[in-house]
Amino acid sequence: GVDDVIMCRELAYHFWLNVVRVILGTSCRWRVLHRERSSASGPWLLAANHISHFDPPLLSLASRRTLDWMAMEELFRSPNVARLLRSVGAFPVKRSRPDRAALRVAVERLAEGRTVGVFPEGGIRAGESSILEGAPLRPGIALLASLSGAPILPCVILGSDRLYQWRQWLPWRRTTIWVGWGEPLVTAGLDRHEIEQKLGTAILELKEELVQHFRLTSADMP
Repeated sequence: GVDDVIMCRELAYHFWLNVVRVILGTSCRWRVLHRERSSASGPWLLAANHISHFDPPLLSLASRRTLDWMAMEELFRSPNVARLLRSVGAFPVKRSRPDRAALRVAVERLAEGRTVGVFPEGGIRAGESSILEGAPLRPGIALLASLSGAPILPCVILGSDRLYQWRQWLPWRRTTIWVGWGEPLVTAGLDRHEIEQKLGTAILELKEELVQHFRLTSADMP
């Protein structure tokens, strides 16, 4: 039944999350701001910036709720990888055009009271193309919020891009990962443009709060 599927998904999610925790725990240290906000009850959308392929597992570790990730369809081309991703609740989304199937799955997951993770930039972005620098969001997140009525939880991650450097994986080096959780954004009564504008502003403000709280410098930025 549906409950059995959800239970199996939860077990697989936490098994692999513990595996990732062991692997990354020796190479990373977390600095999380407002982690308690990630335990918000009910359905919500996680909307985060995207600076590396390590972001989904790192954000999953920083969250107190299980996250069902919308992942780019290219990751599902390998049958083995696809089985693994689906077992932990991830589902594919086409980035080249509006994907009604992915939207339908996301709305169904939210209707079940789950949380869905989305990177509203549509891919890895840094510098002027990043929402951290005020670049516009892709329209999918606003459409999904409008269809589901779920609030959006803004999130900012910094530092994960440095994990592409092999030196950061040496035993005596610990890469610091900073994660900030924002206040839930209620989207009821807002049109898509207003949702995008409100979310973009919230992410910029959250980034600035991270910078101030942890006294980050330009060297810490992606």
